[in-house]
Amino acid sequence: MRNQKQNTILFFYLVTGLLFLFFINISLGSITIPFKEVYHSLIGEHASKSTWEYIIMDYRLPKAITVILVGIGLSISGLLMQTLFRNPLAGPYVLGLSSGASLGVAFVILGAGLLPAFLQEIVLSSYGIVLASTIGSSAVLLAVLLVSVRLRDTMSILIVGLMFGSLSTAIVGTLSFFSTAEQLQKFTFWSLGNLGNLSWTSIVILFACVITGLLLSLASIKALNALLLGENYARSLGLNYNKARLVIIFATSILAGSITAFAGPIAFIGLAVPHIAKLVFHTSNHTVLFWSTLLLGAIIMLICDTISQVPGGEITLPINAVTSIFGAPIVIWLLIRKQKMVG
Repeated sequence: MRNQKQNTILFFYLVTGLLFLFFINISLGSITIPFKEVYHSLIGEHASKSTWEYIIMDYRLPKAITVILVGIGLSISGLLMQTLFRNPLAGPYVLGLSSGASLGVAFVILGAGLLPAFLQEIVLSSYGIVLASTIGSSAVLLAVLLVSVRLRDTMSILIVGLMFGSLSTAIVGTLSFFSTAEQLQKFTFWSLGNLGNLSWTSIVILFACVITGLLLSLASIKALNALLLGENYARSLGLNYNKARLVIIFATSILAGSITAFAGPIAFIGLAVPHIAKLVFHTSNHTVLFWSTLLLGAIIMLICDTISQVPGGEITLPINAVTSIFGAPIVIWLLIRKQKMVG
């Protein structure tokens, strides 16, 4: 375990790195904009070219903010799930929220052909898809919460979440079988994740959801530390286990559900970042892990998004592909390094 001074230094580096990567993310893309111009635009002055001003303020800044919110939300929800279920493979979507959101979107995109033409335009709009995703994830959340009230065993809730996920996947598969190539392509694009099409109104809504989830997570830090040694130990410390479990599940649902609704299902981040935070800070104390996971989630998501933009190129890679290709080798390397240090 690192001492407080070492942690403070590490946090300083992480905050500095986050700010640097934020500018890098806005600066790089198909058109490279100098740092100075980005800085001038962000502090309210005008860039030397009106096109740069438009690109920064109307496209890249909203996208960078979305990227940070997604990285923070998924990373924290992954940490909550891994601690609650005491399972290193648990992620933000383990409760079936992503599958529920996918099912809602599948009904809209793959089933829109059954609706009248004027309704198709409404439901296939960006807000129609967000609403469908929200309804799908909320339905699964409600079901999981109802089940969690009745089930005392936490692992049973995990199994129920996986079953909801399997059921949703089966229905999506059935809908896909009867869909056209165009409908399948649109659904596939949604499932690959998209961080760049959010309006400022959508970003404000997403921000409010993420902040709510983070506040609930902060309030659960004491409970999370108690849960590290198991349910019985937590109860012996006077923890109201059922209440703490509901708050943790609700916080995860708000974070993962809102992000999936606005950005699609983003892979890897929620599963891997908590492990990276634990390996970097050498601690299981959630007071440290909360902030380190939050910062590392934002940093890694900014790196992945910057890579996906292919600086200097005209194409944009699917964010899901980049997060997995970039992230998986890092986690494997960190785990091997940790094993060598232990050995």
